[in-house]
Amino acid sequence: MSTTQRSAEVVLVDYGLGNLRSATRGLERAGAEVTLTDDPADFDAADGIVLPGVGAFSEGMDNAGPFREPLVEAAAEGKPLFGICLGMQMLLTSSEEAEHVGQGDVEGLDLIPGRNVRFDEGQKVPHMGWNELSVQREHPIAEGVDGDYAYFVHSYYAAPDDDEAVVATTDYDIDFPAIVANEAGNVFGTQFHPEKSGETGLRILRNFVDYCIER
Repeated sequence: MSTTQRSAEVVLVDYGLGNLRSATRGLERAGAEVTLTDDPADFDAADGIVLPGVGAFSEGMDNAGPFREPLVEAAAEGKPLFGICLGMQMLLTSSEEAEHVGQGDVEGLDLIPGRNVRFDEGQKVPHMGWNELSVQREHPIAEGVDGDYAYFVHSYYAAPDDDEAVVATTDYDIDFPAIVANEAGNVFGTQFHPEKSGETGLRILRNFVDYCIER
């Protein structure tokens, strides 16, 4: 990871579901200038966009409705887009969660083709706690974190259509994706919370800031 030469201008999307305070603090510690916004027009001037998220998939997509098209457009233009926890799941095409609670089919952003699936009944849900990261392939967001531990709290996990979308995995009776990314590499997400993951999380956030500056 290179030394940061300047601050990255990062937009943190405020759509009503997210750990905004701690995410802001974590990004600032990592060297970002953070703008908390509910206006998609702020995407244009940003070096990168962070989509946080805590809660249910269907509620997340409902709340993020006004941001859907601007997020897709920003991703298509190559702007870094970083989804955290629910925000990562929203990058995918769909989720079993909406069906599980009787809300039918809810369409995600479809920036990383795939589906979010629920842990098997034999596993304690939600999965909560610290798990080891196993990096599967190179990506700037995962530099220097192989074998480190991150903090997870979730009941669903990503199942991308393409195995190449999996950047890192972790184990909870099964191996599941901890970090995913699109083919172009500019859209990525962590199932864990970097802002709650100590030095590992700070390294992830610094990787993001560096990526925003260097791209």
